[in-house]
Amino acid sequence: MKYLNYTFLLLLASALPLLTLLHPGLPITHDGQDHVARIANFYASLSEGNIIPRWAGNLNWGYGHPILMFLYPLPSYFASIFHLFGLSLVDSVKAVFGVSYILSALFMFFWLRNFLGKFPALIGAIIYIYAPYRFVDLYVRGAIGEHVAFIFMPAVCYFLLMLNKEKKLRFLYLSGLVLSSGGLILSHNAISLMFFPFAAFYTIFLFWVYKSKFRLIYSIIGILYGFLISAFFWVPAFMEGKYTLRDIVTENEALTRFVNLNELIYGAWSFGGTGVFSVQLGIIQWAFILLLPLAFYFLQKRRREERNNIILLAFVLLFFLSSIFIMLHLSKPVWEIITTLQKFQFPWRFLSVSVFFVSILAAFVVYSIPNQKIQRLTFFLVLVVSVFLTKDYWKAQGFNYKPESFFTNIYESTTDTGESAPIWSIRFMEKKPKDTIEVIGGNAEIEKISRNSTSRSYNINSGENSTIRENTLYFPGWKVFIDGEESSVEFQDPNNRGLMTFVLPQGSHRVDVKFEDTKLRALVDIASFLSVLGLGILGVVINKKWLKN
Repeated sequence: MKYLNYTFLLLLASALPLLTLLHPGLPITHDGQDHVARIANFYASLSEGNIIPRWAGNLNWGYGHPILMFLYPLPSYFASIFHLFGLSLVDSVKAVFGVSYILSALFMFFWLRNFLGKFPALIGAIIYIYAPYRFVDLYVRGAIGEHVAFIFMPAVCYFLLMLNKEKKLRFLYLSGLVLSSGGLILSHNAISLMFFPFAAFYTIFLFWVYKSKFRLIYSIIGILYGFLISAFFWVPAFMEGKYTLRDIVTENEALTRFVNLNELIYGAWSFGGTGVFSVQLGIIQWAFILLLPLAFYFLQKRRREERNNIILLAFVLLFFLSSIFIMLHLSKPVWEIITTLQKFQFPWRFLSVSVFFVSILAAFVVYSIPNQKIQRLTFFLVLVVSVFLTKDYWKAQGFNYKPESFFTNIYESTTDTGESAPIWSIRFMEKKPKDTIEVIGGNAEIEKISRNSTSRSYNINSGENSTIRENTLYFPGWKVFIDGEESSVEFQDPNNRGLMTFVLPQGSHRVDVKFEDTKLRALVDIASFLSVLGLGILGVVINKKWLKN
């Protein structure tokens, strides 16, 4: 009962900073409005029967955009579920932010509680959700992908631990590991890359503790299976990124975005852009870092029974220091050598994993206190101080009150900085086309039959050989069919840069323009589908065996 009471207290503490989300309208943030527009396009494509939406038909002044191929899809799936059940697009996005915030606290608590105990776990969870950067994501940047990813970092660790620790319900924990590792990749590809080195270490650490090769294999399979079920997203995003301006737009940008150590210690709160908003780790978070020598001292005094925890604490500290170092200008040579890091754009993004690591370290500091009464007192003190220090960060700069149609109709932006634009097109379109399809050479009459985000059909009567322009950006997968036969498409004409043009012979023709999966996309879609199906079948078989027994 006491455990339930403290869980309720944690839920209450998680809900407090979310009260602003109950205010009507969309909080004004850097990316919030664009996220709603993307999700509107995602939901529209989903409603058309595209289980994996990849093309945003209304973005970029109506010319469409491939951003959904490169943008983490899980938050959009979550928001689509809320929207399906009747919430507006704006409220669906707010619901994703709110639920993700609470779930991140619960998973951190459940994980830490299983090896450090109740009060250290509660403090770790509070430190995790009350870090100032969490409110930057929530009320300054509106970074929905990063926000959802905070659920899955502790979730992966929780299921890894339970898979090694528990003898019963092993399939349940394996499934949880698969879904949480896959969920992390689908929530934010950059954060997953930052986090998985720690997941690899933790897997090896648990093998060293529990000495079970069988459980080690299960753990590795669980994480790799997560990569497999998310392959429909990350494989095309990685392989087909070469067709975009990604490497051009982001080239060397990260090398100009390092932060100073004093900015990580403290920074005035601001709603400004990069280089202006606060990147502080948090005062109370740094206080726990300063207390770490005491934690090592107390744990060392009972080192026989605490050997494993001392080792884990030391490695978590190493990961934390590495995450701090990689944000500083001192790490520039590392970024220049490991150029993949530059795809993260902003070194301060490593704050996501810094917050994760410092939460574990704080829990260890409290765990090292042998007296449970002092642990309990520390929890209430940390909770009160955390609320006091961050209460001014729980506010939005203001609110947008846009009708639903603003997001569902033609949207002027690509919703990114142009890095997802096709390499053969201009970075941003500047105005709405005169029409969705035009005759730019010859003489033809066009009758529009049907149109959605990934399929358009026309009856065209051409008095002579005519050149037709479909005012949609070309990206691999777009095809033109004339009377059922695939026709060649031009997309590098300097006069129609990036737009699809095709020649139509004289006569009356049925023209279909469709966005289809490439061979690569189709292959990984099948792989992801079969992996999910296989996991489901295995679950049914194991459940039947369990019921019989």
